[in-house]
Amino acid sequence: MTTQPTPPCLELEISRKIAHITFNNPAARNAMTWPMYEELKDICDSIAKNSEIRVAIFRGAGDKAFVSGSDIQQFVDLQEDEAYETAVDNIFHSLQHLPIPTIALIEGLAVGSGLLIATACDFRISTPEARFGIPVARTLGNCLSPSNLAWISAHLGIPMVKKMLLTSELIKAPELLVTGYLYQTIEASEISQAADALAQKMAALAPITQKASKLTLARILQNNLPDCTDLMRETYNSKDFKEGVNAFLEGRPPKWTGK
Repeated sequence: MTTQPTPPCLELEISRKIAHITFNNPAARNAMTWPMYEELKDICDSIAKNSEIRVAIFRGAGDKAFVSGSDIQQFVDLQEDEAYETAVDNIFHSLQHLPIPTIALIEGLAVGSGLLIATACDFRISTPEARFGIPVARTLGNCLSPSNLAWISAHLGIPMVKKMLLTSELIKAPELLVTGYLYQTIEASEISQAADALAQKMAALAPITQKASKLTLARILQNNLPDCTDLMRETYNSKDFKEGVNAFLEGRPPKWTGK
């Protein structure tokens, strides 16, 4: 009897007041489909309403990636230019504003939206071999919203964000550990235990204080964001963006024209 593969999805398990959320699309290195994005928002909204949950841990299925970005196929018929970034902002807002501590457990790649999701969490624990970045200047030719740029700049620093965006370099975990972006690096065989230990430590503390602390910081970070609609519209309506999507799906290098 042939077992059918599980469709891309998010899996939620709650144990000892800890929510464990898994990005499950290992065949595509846990790339996010639009239904997965919607599931992420639904799960975050449900967790926010459940006072019994004290900490949430996010991880990717398998050991190749936390999340490797968005499923590129969904960009083929994108018609509403910056609307995609606006919709994703709304989903990430639910994660960034969860009233409980959150941990990203990272093996392999955390790139594109994977980096954004990891950065939306309060703490990141990774293996020493993990790599991080936003290589859109090399792959799709799209851009990030001001909300996401403000968020990752606050956590990574503007020089590191420029390095990721303007050179498309992937940064290795040890470099991000010394900056404080990573809470800890640890071997894969011990990473689950390390995340659980941190979760249990935080679950024993005052939840209202934790909520007030992290949500005040979140509001500070996203206060008075500039309107960059013109830049997002120019990027998503460009010939380069369409070329980036087609080249990725065809397995060839894109030919950038600056148009």
